[in-house]
Amino acid sequence: MNFFRSLYRGEKFILAFGFAVAVFLAVPTVADAMHIMEGYLPIGYCIAWGAICIPFLVVGVMKIRRLVANNRRALILLAMSGAFIFVLSSLKIPSVTGSCSHMTGTGLSAVLFGATTTSILGIIVLIFQAILLAHGGLTTLGANTFSMAIGGPLLTVFLMWLLSKRLKVNKKVSVFFACMLGDWFTYCITAFQLALAYPTGTTQFTSASIGESVVKFLGVYAPTQLPLSIVEGILSVLIIIAMERFATRELRSLSWSEAS
Repeated sequence: MNFFRSLYRGEKFILAFGFAVAVFLAVPTVADAMHIMEGYLPIGYCIAWGAICIPFLVVGVMKIRRLVANNRRALILLAMSGAFIFVLSSLKIPSVTGSCSHMTGTGLSAVLFGATTTSILGIIVLIFQAILLAHGGLTTLGANTFSMAIGGPLLTVFLMWLLSKRLKVNKKVSVFFACMLGDWFTYCITAFQLALAYPTGTTQFTSASIGESVVKFLGVYAPTQLPLSIVEGILSVLIIIAMERFATRELRSLSWSEAS
C-alpha cells in the first residue's frame, strides 16, 4: 500500500512539474531577446543578406514543388520539420544586446530534405516569429534566414555526407554531430554578421577589427550555445528514432536507410 501511495505521489509531482514547465515556456520573454532584432543592422547589410538568400530560396521552392508532386507522403515529414524548427527556435535565452542563443531546429530538416528545402521552412518560421512573437525582425529577415536556414543546414548536409557516406559512421551518430555542429555554425555566421556591421574600433574597418569583434560575439554566445547545440543534436536523433518506428514508409519514401 505504501508503494502505491508513493507511486501516486510521484505521478502527481511529475504532472505538476510538467505543468509548471509548460507555463514557464508559455510566458513571453522580453522583446529584445531575438535572432537579430529589428533595425539592428544597417539597411545596406539587410539588403545584401536578403539578396544572397534569393538563389537558395528559388531552388528551395522548386525542390518542394517537385517533392510534393512526386511524393505526397513527404508532406507529413515536411510539416513536422517546420513545426520542429518553429518550436525549438522560439525557446530563446538572451545572450547579448541585439541577439540571443537558442536551438535552431533546422538540422533535422536538412538531414531529411536538404539545405535549400530547409531555407523555405526556415524563412516561413522566421516571418511568423517576427510578426507574432517579436522574435527577430522583417528588416533583418535576410540575415537571419542566411544564418539559421541556409548556412547551418549547408554544413549539416555536408557533415551527413562526410560522416555517413564517406567515413561510414553510424547514421544516428552522424545525425547527432551534423545537427550539433550545424547549430553552432549558425551562430558563427551570426557573430560574423554582427561583427561585419559593428567591428571593434568604429574608426577603422579592417579584417583585424572584424575578427576581434567576431571573437567577442562568439565568446558571449559560447556559454549558452554550446550546451544548446548538444541538446539539439540529441533531440534530432530521438526524432529520427521515433520516425523509424512510427513513420517508416514516409522515411523510405525519402530514400532514408534505417541501417545504423
